[in-house]
Amino acid sequence: MSAFILHLMRHGVPQGAGRLLGHLDAPPEAEGVAACVGRAQELVFSRVVTSDLSRAMVPGALVANERGVTHDVDARWRELHFGNWEGVDPADLPGEALARFWDDPDGFPPPKGERWADLQARVAAALTDWTDPALVISHAGAMRAALSILCGFDLRQAWAIDLPYGALLSLRLWPGERLSGQIIGLAA
Repeated sequence: MSAFILHLMRHGVPQGAGRLLGHLDAPPEAEGVAACVGRAQELVFSRVVTSDLSRAMVPGALVANERGVTHDVDARWRELHFGNWEGVDPADLPGEALARFWDDPDGFPPPKGERWADLQARVAAALTDWTDPALVISHAGAMRAALSILCGFDLRQAWAIDLPYGALLSLRLWPGERLSGQIIGLAA
C-alpha cells in the first residue's frame, strides 16, 4: 500500500484559552474558527475527522461542508483529561504538582485525570486502518500522542514541539502492520 498524507491541525482559540481545558467543551472563538478554515484551504484531503468537542467540531464541520467531504466525529481525538484541574489556569495550581505532571504525566497525572499512556492508547486506536489523506482537527495533546506513535518520539521530544492554536502538522504515513510516519511540514 502506498503512503498518504495526514494533516493534524490544532483547533483555533477557544473561550477560556490558557486554561487546562481537556475534556471541557469550551466553544471556539470566531477568529479561531476562521483561522482553521483559512489554513485548511490549501490542503489536500478526502475527509475531515474531529474530536467531539466543539472547539474542534465547529471548524471541522465548516471545512468539510466547504470541501464537500465527509466529517467524522471521533471522541478518541479529545485532549488529555485533566481531572480536577479541568478549567483551571496553570498559574493557580501548586507548582510542585504541576512540575511533576509535566515531567512524568504517567507517574503523576492530574488528580482524577488521565495518564499520558491512556491518551496515546486512544489516539493509537483512532489511527488504525487509515489509508486515505485526511485532515484531523484536534488538540495539542492528541497531536503529540500521534507524533509519539507514528514517529517514535519519546515524551520529551513530543512535548517539546510548539503547537499553538491553529498549528498544522503534516505527516506522510505508511500503512501496514505498524503504521509509521514522517513529518513533512509544521506551520505554527
